Amino acid sequence: MRLLVLGGTSFVGRWVVTAAAERGWRVTTFNRGLGGWAHPGAEAIIGDRLRPADLAKLGAGRWDAVIDTWAGAPHAVRDSARLLAGRAGRYVYVSSRAVYASPLPRGLDETHPTVDASADAEATGYPEDKRGGELAALEAFGDRAVLARAGLILGPHEDLGRLPHWLLRAERGGPMLAPGPIDLPLRFIDVRDLTDWMLDAAEGGVSGPVNLVNPAGHATMGSLLRAVVDVTGGRAEPVWVAPEAIEAAGMDRWAELPGWLPPEPELAGLVWTDIRRAEATGLRCRPLEETVADTWAWLVAGGRVPPPGMAELGLDPAKEREILAAWGRRRSA
Repeated sequence: MRLLVLGGTSFVGRWVVTAAAERGWRVTTFNRGLGGWAHPGAEAIIGDRLRPADLAKLGAGRWDAVIDTWAGAPHAVRDSARLLAGRAGRYVYVSSRAVYASPLPRGLDETHPTVDASADAEATGYPEDKRGGELAALEAFGDRAVLARAGLILGPHEDLGRLPHWLLRAERGGPMLAPGPIDLPLRFIDVRDLTDWMLDAAEGGVSGPVNLVNPAGHATMGSLLRAVVDVTGGRAEPVWVAPEAIEAAGMDRWAELPGWLPPEPELAGLVWTDIRRAEATGLRCRPLEETVADTWAWLVAGGRVPPPGMAELGLDPAKEREILAAWGRRRSA
């Protein structure tokens, strides 16, 4: 297989390049060369895809498949896909369940309506950008396009710092705010499982959108925090706080409690997602404990989060103590 990776220097792209090279594929990457990492066995084409002259560097190549990790303005996917439509067999676009229009019902599957978007748009919002990217891939590649609608992506080299936040917080020890309920399903995908599925999809047999998260019963907030506490030495003491108390505290759930979704009817589809199409096309998910342990090992070995210029996720320690104190008073009243 000849694979072109648009990106290929951080997290998802890094794992795609590594895994493809391990399969013996011929891998080409196209990026600005600013990520600080490059696979020694991959051909590197340096360029900015937002510059037509740079993008034109791909005009002489031919590949069996393309994997595109872009998360910005949809017109960048449009221009890349149009250029490559006659030069590549398949186009795998890393998308997101964020493309679905609210409210999101239980049993959310790939037929649910999506947000309004355009392949020609400048960057607007994450859901619209991802849906615009999907439309661009479909426009150029038709049934040769694969839309990998991933859930929360975790694992070693994670650049946003979601799982690393919980690991580093647990290492600090002491009473740790644990967002309840304890049995709330946690729907994520290990980056390596996502990578394996996409590489298989690049070889054929899959078209269109596919929801990619772990199966029901695979993980909960409780099992996540147990694994996080265990792997970091058992110094933290989770204190489970009810969702209504968390909401009343005015927290930014995405930034301060990364990965947690309150059990609200409008978000039910993100907690209870239908993944039958993913399983039918080969998705297999490793145990949660393996994802946690491997991410911790990467951090201990010097993993860096967040990258330069990106805000750190997590709850301020003083605010955490304040919320836990208020929760304690409420429970004792």
